Amino acid sequence: MDELIASGAASATPDRETSDGRGSRISPVPEGPVPIGSLICADDLPDGVVAADETGRIIVFNRAAARLTGLDPAEVTGKFVFDVLPLRDGDGRDWWVYVDPYHGLPIRTRHPERSLHLADGTEVLVSVGYVRGPAREVRRLVVSLRGAQQRERLERSRAELVSTVAHELRSPLTSVKGFTATLLAKWGRFTDDQKRVMLETVNADADRVTRLITELLDVSRIESGRMEVHRELVDLPDRARKIVAGRVAAGDAEDRFRLEVLAGLPETWLDADKMDQILGNLVENAVRHGAGIVTIVVEPARMDGGPVDAAVGGPAPDAVAVVVRDQGEGISPDVAPRVFRQFWRGKPRGGSRRGQHGGGTGLGLYIVKGLVEAHGGTIGVRPAPGCGAEFRFIVPAGTAAAQ
Repeated sequence: MDELIASGAASATPDRETSDGRGSRISPVPEGPVPIGSLICADDLPDGVVAADETGRIIVFNRAAARLTGLDPAEVTGKFVFDVLPLRDGDGRDWWVYVDPYHGLPIRTRHPERSLHLADGTEVLVSVGYVRGPAREVRRLVVSLRGAQQRERLERSRAELVSTVAHELRSPLTSVKGFTATLLAKWGRFTDDQKRVMLETVNADADRVTRLITELLDVSRIESGRMEVHRELVDLPDRARKIVAGRVAAGDAEDRFRLEVLAGLPETWLDADKMDQILGNLVENAVRHGAGIVTIVVEPARMDGGPVDAAVGGPAPDAVAVVVRDQGEGISPDVAPRVFRQFWRGKPRGGSRRGQHGGGTGLGLYIVKGLVEAHGGTIGVRPAPGCGAEFRFIVPAGTAAAQ
């Protein structure tokens, strides 16, 4: 540990003058081969680090620990760690008393991370490591501190996910159970038309449950980085035409959609199913939460965002951009950065919420962003010309070998 972490507070190196006139303890770089760890300063570490010697007096108190506790390293160095960090568990017990690090079991090497509280009630995540001597005596105690805010955010996100899933599943499953039980108990009392209506409702609700489960699996893969992309030669204009044809077959007016394909599109090797999912979600979002004509534009582009002007000797396109715009109320610029977050729901309009498509989980645009990024692309949203919202994503072009 002596070689791995150096502390300015404990260093015997003379002060050096800095550019702002303040003294700074900087250890000189030794000559010859040096272990990489010996050049690491405790203040460079992202987590709080507090080290105490064999008597329990603090010898290291880095900047991250100072930020978490609000204490001055210069003032606490040399004091007993038990007094500086009066850690207590959720039941209010003194953690140092029942752990007894300096007189406990000599075989202990560490305490796994757990949630504890400082004197002012601040929650911190604490883990402890022991540095022992030949006789298993404690030579140093190293305490790692982390803020609990990130964990709280994750827990809130998981709780919201569970709540959303429970809410979205309850409605279709209640319908499925109710109609199925009714048909089984009173089959002979219903006409064929009544049976058909109930079975169609059951079928639609079963599709809704399937869609929700698919979304949850996609979210899991995106968050864990396990989203697989199976590339093949994809004609994006053709995929867009099929999405529009499906919407028209489902009952949308044909004149509600407009497809524009610009010349000079490069060859693209993409995951066809995921492209259908991206296009379908964006068109669904525009139809449900926009108004007027939904326009889809497929055009050559460059990944660096620069102009494409290959016809006059300029840069050739190395990507394809797809724009989906509507003529509704649009999305304000201050809200735009949040539309791709999980569970984002915009201001209701006409009984719906932008960003909330299909079963209404608020996951659609988050999944779209994850699928685009899995292809190495980018996506954004901005006000459409005139009115409405315009979603634009770019995916890289290339040959099969390049992918």
